Amino acid sequence: MPRPAVPARTPLPRAVEEVDTRFLETLLGYNARRAALAVIDVFVQRMEPYGLKPVDFSVLSLVRHNPGITSRQLCTTLGILPPNLVGMINTLEKRELVERLPHPRDGRAMGLHLTTGGQKLMRDAEKTAAELEADFASRLTPAELRTLIGLLQKVYREP
Repeated sequence: MPRPAVPARTPLPRAVEEVDTRFLETLLGYNARRAALAVIDVFVQRMEPYGLKPVDFSVLSLVRHNPGITSRQLCTTLGILPPNLVGMINTLEKRELVERLPHPRDGRAMGLHLTTGGQKLMRDAEKTAAELEADFASRLTPAELRTLIGLLQKVYREP
């Protein structure tokens, strides 16, 4: 009886010793996302004592520096969809961080203002955020930091 044919051996797959990221590192989006993730991971940790997510922080910071800002202005500035902002504002209002007051020029609109508790929270949270930024910015010279911020803004702002 003839012996069955032995199938040819398939070569073992190659093992990757070192990951090649050269192509990805040429992409603006990849680099911007990697930098953002590095900062955001630490930001999330440092904002935890305040009970703030990055978007909450951004909304409250804009309200702090623009008392009376409307929901529409917040949506436009931060690129948030109105239905998403409504729930967020309701939550911040329940936490007694913001209050809605009638807009002085538009009877249909409500302006957002920080409460006394919101002012205190944001003073502390913005101080913490500034310290975080200083930690990451220390990797760059002041001129490099200005250039980087300017270039990033050039990417996301309308011409």
